[in-house]
Amino acid sequence: MLICLTWICLVSVIYTIHSSDKDEADADAMTAVLGLQNYRNGAYADELTSFRDHSHAGEIWIGAEIMDTVTSWTKNLCIDISQGHMPNHVDEAKLESVAQDEKYLSCWSVLDIGTGNGLLLQELAKQGFTDLTGIDYSEVAIDFARSHADRDGFSSIKFLVDDILETKLERQFQLVMDKGTLDAIGLHPDGPIKRMMYWDSVSKLVAPGGVLVITSCNHTKDELVQEVENFNHRNAGMLRQDPNTIKDREIHRDCPPYQYLNHVQTYPTFMFGGSLGAHVATVAFVRN
Repeated sequence: MLICLTWICLVSVIYTIHSSDKDEADADAMTAVLGLQNYRNGAYADELTSFRDHSHAGEIWIGAEIMDTVTSWTKNLCIDISQGHMPNHVDEAKLESVAQDEKYLSCWSVLDIGTGNGLLLQELAKQGFTDLTGIDYSEVAIDFARSHADRDGFSSIKFLVDDILETKLERQFQLVMDKGTLDAIGLHPDGPIKRMMYWDSVSKLVAPGGVLVITSCNHTKDELVQEVENFNHRNAGMLRQDPNTIKDREIHRDCPPYQYLNHVQTYPTFMFGGSLGAHVATVAFVRN
C-alpha cells in the first residue's frame, strides 16, 4: 500500500497523537481554513504585493522539480495520444524536436483549474502548448497570474475568474490540469459534498477523448483511481434512476466516463510505518 503525506498531514498526525481532544479540534479547524476562499485570497494578495514591489515570481507549492516533471510528462503523454498510442508508460525525459512538439500539441486545448499564480501554464507554454486557459475563484490570484504572464511574455494565456464548483465555462478542453485543487476542496468543512460537485463540474469540462491530469499531495495514485471509480459508479446510479437513459446506461456499462490512463512513476519514494510512499502523485484519466 502506498502512502502520501503532506507536511500538513504529517503535522496533523503528530499533533493529534500528543494533544487533547480540544487541541485536536483546533488542529482540524486550522487545516480546514486552507480550503476556504478567504485564505486563498489573502495568500495571493501577499504574492501580488511581493510581485509588484519586488518582482517576486510567486511560490511553486509543489516545487520546481515536481512541476518540471508534471509538464514534461504531460507533454509526452499528449504527444503519444496524438500519435495514436494509449501508453502504459510515459518517459518524461523523452526528447522531441520543438517543431515536432508544436505539430502535436497545437491541437490540445488546456484548462488549468485553480490556476493560482499561473506558473504551471507558463511551463506548459514552454513545452509547446498554445491554447491555454487558467481559472481560479480568487480574483486576486487571477490578477497576479495575468500580471505575471504579461511580464514574462505569455500574454496569450487566458485567465478567467471562475469557480470550478459552479463553473460558467461553456466549452470543453482536450486537457484539464489539477494541481492541488482537489486537495484544497477536500480540506473544506463541506469537503465530501464539494468533492461531488467538483467531479460533476470537471466531467462537463473534459472533452470526449480528452485527458484529466491530477497532481495531489494528499492522495496516492490508488486513492485517486478509487475516487474516479466512485464517480463512475455514482454516475451509473443516476442513470439507472432515469427511465429516459436506457441507451446511456448501455454505453456506460461498457465504457465508464473516466478510465485510468497512466501515472508518473519517477517521483522519489520513502518508507513510513513500513509502507512505501511518495510526497506527490500525478495521475492521468481519459474521458470516454
